[in-house]
Amino acid sequence: MRASPRWSGWVDVVSQTSRCPSPQSLSLLIARVRGPPMTPPKAGPSLQRPGGSGAAALAPPAAGGEGGTGRAGPAQKEKSRVPPSGAQCGSGGDSEAMEAFCGSRFWDSNLSVYTDNPDLTPCFQNTILAWIPSIYLWSALPFYLLYLKHHRRGYIVLSVLSRFKTLLGVLLWCVSWADLFYAFHELLQNRAPAPVRFVTPLVVGITLLLATFLIQHERLRGVQSSGVLIIFWFLSVLCAVVPFRSKIMTTAAKGHVNERFRFTTFYIYFALIIAELILSCFKERPPFFSPASKDPNPCPELTSGFLSRLTFWWFTSMVVLGYKKPLEDKDLWSLNEDDTSKVIVQQLSEEWDKEKAECKPQDEVMYLKKPNHVLNHDGGGPEEAEVLIRDNKQTRKPSFLKALLRAFGPYFFIGSFFKLIQDLLSFVNPQLLSILISFIKNKDAPAWWGFLIAALMFICAVLQTLVLHQHFQYCFVTGMRLRAGIIGVIYRKSLVITNSAKRSSTVGEIVNLMSVDAQRFMDLVPFLNMLWSAPLQIFLALYFLWQTLGPSVLAGVAVMVLLIPFNSAIAVKTRAFQVQQMRYKDSRIKLMNEILGGIKVLKLYAWEPCFSEKVLEIRRNELRVLKKAAYLNSLSNFAWVSAPFLVALTTFSVYVLVGEKNILDAEKAFVSLSLFNILRFPLTMLPQVISNLVQTSVSLKRIQQFLSHDELDPNSVETKAIAPGNAISVTHGTFSWGKELKPSLKDINLLVPSGALVAIVGHVGCGKSSLVSALLGEMEKLEGEVAVKGSVGYVPQQAWIQNATLKDNILFGQAPNEQKYQNVLEACALKTDLEVLPGGDQTEIGEKGINLSGGQRQRVSLARAVYSGADIYLLDDPLSAVDSHVAKHIFDKVIGPDGVLKGKTRVLVTHGIGFLPQVDHIIVLVDGKISEMGSYQDLLKQNKAFAEFLRNYALEEDIEEDEPTVLEDEVLLAEDTVSIHTDLADNEPVSSEARKQFLRQLSVVSAEGGECPNKMSTKRRVCEKRPAEPPLPRKSPSEKLVQAETTETGRVKLSVFWQYMKAVSPVLSLLICFLYCCQNAAAIGANVWLSDWTNEPVVNGTQHNTAMRIGVYAALGLLQGLIVLISSFILAMGGINAARTLHVALLDNKFQTPQSFYDTTPTGRIINRFSKDIYVIDEVIPQTVLMALGTFFNSLSTLVVILASTLLFAVVVVPLALLYFFVQRFYVATSRQLKRLESVSRSPIYSHFSETVSGATVIRAYGRVKSFIDISDLKVDENQRSYYPGLVANRWLGIRVEFVGNCVVLFAALFAVVGRSTLNAGLVGLSVSYALQVVMSLNWMVRMASDLENNIVAVERIKEYSETETEAPWVIEGKSPPKDWPSKGQLEFVNYSVRYRKGLDLVLKGINLQVHGGEKIGIVGRTGAGKSSMTLCLFRILEAVKGEIRIDGVNISEIGLHDLRSRLTIIPQDPVLFSGTLRMNLDPFNKYSDEEIWKALELSHLKRFVSSQPSMLDYECSEGGENLSVGQRQLVCLARALLRKTKVLVLDEATAAVDLETDDLIQSTIRSQFEDCTVLTIAHRLNTIMDYTRILVLDNGTVAEFDTPSNLIESKGIFYGMAKDAGLA
Repeated sequence: MRASPRWSGWVDVVSQTSRCPSPQSLSLLIARVRGPPMTPPKAGPSLQRPGGSGAAALAPPAAGGEGGTGRAGPAQKEKSRVPPSGAQCGSGGDSEAMEAFCGSRFWDSNLSVYTDNPDLTPCFQNTILAWIPSIYLWSALPFYLLYLKHHRRGYIVLSVLSRFKTLLGVLLWCVSWADLFYAFHELLQNRAPAPVRFVTPLVVGITLLLATFLIQHERLRGVQSSGVLIIFWFLSVLCAVVPFRSKIMTTAAKGHVNERFRFTTFYIYFALIIAELILSCFKERPPFFSPASKDPNPCPELTSGFLSRLTFWWFTSMVVLGYKKPLEDKDLWSLNEDDTSKVIVQQLSEEWDKEKAECKPQDEVMYLKKPNHVLNHDGGGPEEAEVLIRDNKQTRKPSFLKALLRAFGPYFFIGSFFKLIQDLLSFVNPQLLSILISFIKNKDAPAWWGFLIAALMFICAVLQTLVLHQHFQYCFVTGMRLRAGIIGVIYRKSLVITNSAKRSSTVGEIVNLMSVDAQRFMDLVPFLNMLWSAPLQIFLALYFLWQTLGPSVLAGVAVMVLLIPFNSAIAVKTRAFQVQQMRYKDSRIKLMNEILGGIKVLKLYAWEPCFSEKVLEIRRNELRVLKKAAYLNSLSNFAWVSAPFLVALTTFSVYVLVGEKNILDAEKAFVSLSLFNILRFPLTMLPQVISNLVQTSVSLKRIQQFLSHDELDPNSVETKAIAPGNAISVTHGTFSWGKELKPSLKDINLLVPSGALVAIVGHVGCGKSSLVSALLGEMEKLEGEVAVKGSVGYVPQQAWIQNATLKDNILFGQAPNEQKYQNVLEACALKTDLEVLPGGDQTEIGEKGINLSGGQRQRVSLARAVYSGADIYLLDDPLSAVDSHVAKHIFDKVIGPDGVLKGKTRVLVTHGIGFLPQVDHIIVLVDGKISEMGSYQDLLKQNKAFAEFLRNYALEEDIEEDEPTVLEDEVLLAEDTVSIHTDLADNEPVSSEARKQFLRQLSVVSAEGGECPNKMSTKRRVCEKRPAEPPLPRKSPSEKLVQAETTETGRVKLSVFWQYMKAVSPVLSLLICFLYCCQNAAAIGANVWLSDWTNEPVVNGTQHNTAMRIGVYAALGLLQGLIVLISSFILAMGGINAARTLHVALLDNKFQTPQSFYDTTPTGRIINRFSKDIYVIDEVIPQTVLMALGTFFNSLSTLVVILASTLLFAVVVVPLALLYFFVQRFYVATSRQLKRLESVSRSPIYSHFSETVSGATVIRAYGRVKSFIDISDLKVDENQRSYYPGLVANRWLGIRVEFVGNCVVLFAALFAVVGRSTLNAGLVGLSVSYALQVVMSLNWMVRMASDLENNIVAVERIKEYSETETEAPWVIEGKSPPKDWPSKGQLEFVNYSVRYRKGLDLVLKGINLQVHGGEKIGIVGRTGAGKSSMTLCLFRILEAVKGEIRIDGVNISEIGLHDLRSRLTIIPQDPVLFSGTLRMNLDPFNKYSDEEIWKALELSHLKRFVSSQPSMLDYECSEGGENLSVGQRQLVCLARALLRKTKVLVLDEATAAVDLETDDLIQSTIRSQFEDCTVLTIAHRLNTIMDYTRILVLDNGTVAEFDTPSNLIESKGIFYGMAKDAGLA
């Protein structure tokens, strides 16, 4: 608006509009409202208000006298001088036309605007009002019919409701056409009715017929509740209300009824449409043949009515249920059909396949075949291929984005449409605010204007709420579908990618694609619309601001634009900090993982303090980075809070200072403030959305790259045609592990007769496993033909075990058959293991078979193959992982000529020479070629490679162990190793030494350090097949070894909040709250000052003291910013404090927790506390607290401001607050539980996936791909089932809470209108603009409160694990044993009993025995006799139930644990190494000198290896010591023992892990170095202990025999039997 006296043009406006029938009436109203009260001068004809004949008759009495607005009088006195129609009217033609059409005036401002009792002219009522519903229905019709055509949901049986609706529709049509016939009747009687009397009834009648038709059409299409019709009936009622009131007023004024017939028909019509509206709100029964009918717990959304969907009322039942009791899985609804993985993934896969097909070149086939023939000519190959490729026309890569858009775009764009409407609506309220303020200024305006404005504000806000949440619903559902689709597509792809492709992305990376990258899409989608919406909002806001304040707006915009780089600089820096912190966090978690994996070893060595210090060191660095990030964060908070204020300040200052005449009045100030508030959101969101978009595009590239990997050729192995009598044939086969790699198998020709047993032998890395893979079709076939006839049973070299019960692992999806199953268990020697496992065959096996030993895993894998009853068995070295006597059993019972599988075709890869004489054929592989084939006898005679192989292996065969062999696949992948291998394995015999050296190198290269069955990675085995596992009581199958993790339910206890406040420090907590109060006080102060400023009187067109006004405003605003800065600083400090204290408490407790806790708690669960929960405490909770406090005080200050300006508002505060509180409580209870359920159901998706990826070969071999895909889909759907209600809960909450907010707006405006006589414009502007903001605050407040409750659970979980029971103190003051204890090494067990954990049987029962100093004792006994328990008791890993152990006369239960453990030495069964230097692994406390360490290394035969490493003692061991062979790791443990050199040494002999050489080294070293010490050896091989002083035979936890070896053999007891089995007696 111009700053000149702006009312000068007012008169013209009025005169222009008075007779022009046009919707300009609103602008007229605005213009009128803004003006000061004045009576228009009687300036000639232009001002006269003509009252036409029709209007005059109908004019309500109020307009008659000197009435209404104190200014209609003069005009009406001159009613006589009616100028000719349209004289002054710009659009005179239209008006005349309308008047001719109606036979009366179309618009009359006197009647409709300037009066205390407004009404509309009959012409307007009969045309525009009557036509609105019809226009709406006809324009919606085509789209609606199209929609119905594509969405059939079965038909609905004709119900009473439907009959009534149709009947009423027909009646309505009759009524409206009765009017039409009445008009004809009048025509016949020569009372010429106006044309409108014919047109309107005709149009309305046809529309009503259409509506009636739609009612039936929808029924046949299965629509239970029609939104289109509800809106239609609602509009009809709304438009009929005006004539309804008008007719009553007219009749009352006249005292008799005019036009009786039409009067009657109208009231009948009115009653009928109200009835229709009411009926249409009810929903029909569900349609026949609808998919929902089969579902036990269908989601009510599909069957809910239109209004219910609009307000998400259908969700209320879930909320109420969640409030009454914590929700469980069974309470959740099934997913809607369209949201299930099956539908979504199929849709996405189809689009992706289409996309790939479009991008495939036409002549691809031509060059794909050619290179195959070219491969053999050296040199010619590549170029030729390239030439052929170059002919090909350039093709684009298939774009995954296009596929996503095609699959999910249409649904998403509906949401975008809603967003557009919402954006436009959000600008209506500032305009209404401006009209409201003008209305308050103009004391003479009729009161109904104010009420109308208030009502419009409310309606607009409610519409905005409804539309916004529909938009969010569409977007979030799209996001959810996207995630399901991407996960499904990736899962399906991972089952078919080639091995070379799998190498390029590790399992971890693929799981990341699923978890991280799919999640990114999901997070981006809801805000994707900001890309167009933000610029639109910014443009509109600036346009309206320019209208209000002119060019000075640019100053404010400049400030906003300047803040963007400031914010983005902070963001960049924060991201850098995040990366740094992630690095610390990862290393901390990795270390924790190792510590928990080797916790037993740490306890045995008493090394906890040293490792605890290492963790804390990393943690200190992590917190340091966190602190920096927190400082930055508070800066950005400062910017976020101060930005709107700074913008307003600069704009107003510039505006006021630029021109003297620029007056800042309430209207300008508060309208611009509300526009600035709208601006703030898009300006902050846009940069964020763009950076998210960049991240997501990276994810998109990664996913697209993965989905474009090569797939295995399903037809590489022929399954139908094959020479008769043969089961497998390979002709001229050349295979490689990847198109670009050298062939691993060359020119293979092979025929296996049906039913034969064929052994494949050869050196490590000669391609034995590759040959098996080639038969399975897992390798790239470069040339030749492969045929395999029949189904395949496959046992991989490394057993693949699912996380399921043992029985499920063996059945593997086959139908259960008890007899067959028992036979299989018997044959695979699993019966004895089942007795040891806690739940028998219902024992749940941990991931990767963690609680089975290597041998058990291999036997389960074999049992799976045997049970499958296949035609052909491919057995990849299943015997190397089991003990030799078990291997013999399995060969005899399963594989051999008399085994279960006799008559089937068996291909066995083996190193066990003992079995070769019994096989039908032997294939000898050398360097990927078959060097010879034939029976055992034939090959021996030839005396070639095979004979040499026999000589090499026969050395070790006498003793019961195989050399650790290396995973061949790994070797094949390591190009350099293959070349070493080629040098060695030429056909001349290699000296045994060189060969061992070679193996050593291999095992360093191979990540898996040999095929040792008992290989311990960092993962702990819960019940190792330590032959010393106690025979646990058989638990009922339901009682699992690992108890399910408990999810907390119900409200978070206040004590948890208090716990957190204590960790922050109570004083700080109070200070923070106080600062928040101050900050809001400052903010209110600034705004009150602004409203006061706008009320300053205008003198001579200017305001005074502008400088002082600006100064105070600036000071208050900046004060607020400063307090924000300080309070967020303090909050951040408090948060970090809390994080530090909580972590230290957790760590301390975990180091002092007894071992039994770790045996029953999966590491993952403990790691979760250290990673996820600590992360929440570090980063999430402080942020949430900040937001929660911010929104809470924000809402509070709004209430304060509104109450201060309009006290009446207090009346509605209480009901609104109650409503709000109820909604909040209901929501929080439900959403918290849904979030918990969602997070519990998320991890199975990823663990199942990583399992699938690692077992893909097995899954394909058994043909189980389809069922695994189904399992994965099921797991995703399970997760979505709890995610979807959580998402709807947010919508449900949003609509209700925003409704409360909208009521605040309504009442603030209403009370302003009611009390306008006492209020000034500034205060009204203040209170209403505050009310307009409160909607967001209220919504966020509930969200933040519930987020806080959800996240504070982390404190609860950490608290739970910081308070588990601890073991005895490490050091007991005053009870320390003497320095040289134990000096003799005497042990005495007195009536000693012990159990593993409470509730289990005793493992050792009343043991009494004495061991003299320096004795060597061998401990033997069957599995589960309690051998290992003896050693654990010495170290007090297990505490006595009764009795005691004395060492040199000291009762060990009376001294500190570290005093005890540091004076004993153990060489554990599983060599555990930690990542770090070798020196750290030997001597973490730096107690010993370099000389001592080298001496120990020399004695343990490691000196040569260590001194050959460039970094010597600082040689880095990888996690779990994986870069050392198992033998070397065992030697490192020996070196540790030599360094300690205490009087008592416990040796838990490694079972199968060590090659014999290492074993001999260890034994000889112990004999020489520890000859004066007491040595206890738990023996698995009797030959090592035959020369010991005495032997202790344990049986079932009691001492069965205890004497010298020779005596025991003579007494022919248990020991004699064992010795006999081993061939020693």
